[in-house]
Amino acid sequence: MTLSPYASLQNADFRRILLAHGTLTLAREAQIVVVGWQVFQLTHDPLSLGLIGLAEALPFIAVALYAGHLADRVTRRTLAVAGAFALVCSAIALLLLTITPGAIGASRVWPVYVVIALSATARSFMRPAVFALSAEVLPRELYPNAVAWRTSTWHLAAVAGPAAGGLLYGFSGAALAYGAVVIAMALGLAILLSLAHRAKPEVIDAVPIGESLKVGIRFVLGEQVLLAAMTLDLFAVLFGGAVALLPAFAKLLEAGPEGLGVLRAAPAVGSIVIGLVIAHRPPMRNAGFALFASVAGFGVCIIAFGLSRSFWLSFVLLIASGAFDNVSVVIRSTLLQTRTPQHLLGRVSAVNQIFIGSSNEIGAFESGVAARLLGVVPSVLFGGIMTLLVVAITAWRAPKLRSLREIQ
Repeated sequence: MTLSPYASLQNADFRRILLAHGTLTLAREAQIVVVGWQVFQLTHDPLSLGLIGLAEALPFIAVALYAGHLADRVTRRTLAVAGAFALVCSAIALLLLTITPGAIGASRVWPVYVVIALSATARSFMRPAVFALSAEVLPRELYPNAVAWRTSTWHLAAVAGPAAGGLLYGFSGAALAYGAVVIAMALGLAILLSLAHRAKPEVIDAVPIGESLKVGIRFVLGEQVLLAAMTLDLFAVLFGGAVALLPAFAKLLEAGPEGLGVLRAAPAVGSIVIGLVIAHRPPMRNAGFALFASVAGFGVCIIAFGLSRSFWLSFVLLIASGAFDNVSVVIRSTLLQTRTPQHLLGRVSAVNQIFIGSSNEIGAFESGVAARLLGVVPSVLFGGIMTLLVVAITAWRAPKLRSLREIQ
């Protein structure tokens, strides 16, 4: 039987999860733009942009496995609500730092890094809970459709968020932008509180916490296709982190904070378009080839972006990079849900979180360090070339992923 492209959206709780996920993502993406421009304006140092990524990555990684363990042991709705509440508190802290005279300055940006680290800790607990919760409320046959809609929702929010953050900062300043972030995050929290689904996950492997944490790792290591897909995405994002340097490119292109918001939103525009296409199409027939081709296309776009000196050409290249990136996201996320038993979803998604979620932030740090050592443009070119090299090596070393056909 052919499923409707809107089949997963017929579930009320899944719609609420999508709406909450999108609202919180919109707020976070706006916050990233505001923090990045604010810190770069204070320091004028690309390394400071990398340190923002490091401040996110370290706590994110440190608690990820335990967060996954909790997501398989406690009510996932409760964990998601707690994480969203902590995000609201972090946004309020950034607002207070901005409006308090002397709280931050050119030589005193460490309080911002501390708040970012606390925010990352909250996200690390919330993400596996939300991921597992979205699978928990739906039958298995709807997983691919749900993944397409979830990634499209994320990227829709990732278009509106940076654009809103850049415009609010450009026309009204950081304080108003942070105030809007607080309101949006509070709305996301309220939507999560409205979820009717409150079931506690069934505990099949009641083992000590140390062994429980190892279960998710062993499962991923034993799944060659899943491990290869995660590894490919990890290194592609790690080296292709041009987005972290967008404040510097906005300066180079003389675009200002408004232009930064537009550039930051561009990858999500491409992601939305391709996500909607995927949602309305049958399952991919050559998923392995599509995954490698999309990551390679992403690398080529990053190289061309580094060479561009036109704002609108850079905008188009970032749109294309987002389209390629979302193909790989949909394939990897579908593999994760279809190949993982329900009782392991929290822990396995936490391992995925370490591979993928932290790679964005560590990639931002790598980009900042490379920009300090090589210069902004050479560092982006280096990252794009390394992404293509990672594709070639992974395709050679992972024949099962290379030959993967349909996933559903």
